[in-house]
Amino acid sequence: MIAYDTMLDVQDVHTYYEHSHILQGVTLQAQAGRVTGILGRNGVGKTTLMRSIIGFTPPRAGTISFNGETIQRLPPHVIARRGIGLVPQGRRIFPSLTVVENLRIGAVGAREGRWNLDSVFALFPHLERRQANYGGQLSGGEQQMLAIGRALMSNPQLLLMDEPSEGLAPLIVRGLGETLARLKETGLAIVLVEQNLPLALSVADTAYIISKGQVVYHGSPDELRDNEALRTKYLGV
Repeated sequence: MIAYDTMLDVQDVHTYYEHSHILQGVTLQAQAGRVTGILGRNGVGKTTLMRSIIGFTPPRAGTISFNGETIQRLPPHVIARRGIGLVPQGRRIFPSLTVVENLRIGAVGAREGRWNLDSVFALFPHLERRQANYGGQLSGGEQQMLAIGRALMSNPQLLLMDEPSEGLAPLIVRGLGETLARLKETGLAIVLVEQNLPLALSVADTAYIISKGQVVYHGSPDELRDNEALRTKYLGV
């Protein structure tokens, strides 16, 4: 059996929005070269988990460690420079900047590594053809490519992806799955929050389900795929 190094270790994390207790003792790990799927219905705390890891909404209790270093009290820009990239829900690209300008923003303060304009364009040849276009002129699928490429430009070791298939056509979602498989082959650790269950189960190496701010399942995608009662109870599918 292959042993994978734990890159991200989240232990008993409690995160609040003012007085609302959103994450209620979440514990999970993510390994290099593996996709960790985070599943659950809307409003259960998945995006809050991503915000807690990247530092936008720091937890009030618990620890978040990255490569053995405790990071939950660091500001987001420092966490990013440690090697964590974020593909946010809704893509959040800059509509008034060109493709190249959007990508170069992702490279500000970047670590040394394999990702630059050439390698991002090799991953997404369509973006290279559209490099002079403004972000607002791109289709939803192109904007998602750009959001991923922008995150890669920082040369992360861990990539957080929040609902990347949201609003995309089935053909584009299929291409997204192929992209995730290629990124995993580079040794990148990926934490994937995803509502599209077939996509998540096709690429994830391990899966967590969050319900009401707590982890209620951790196991293999195959086990989850075969457990209709669990899927119906917590995912509605």
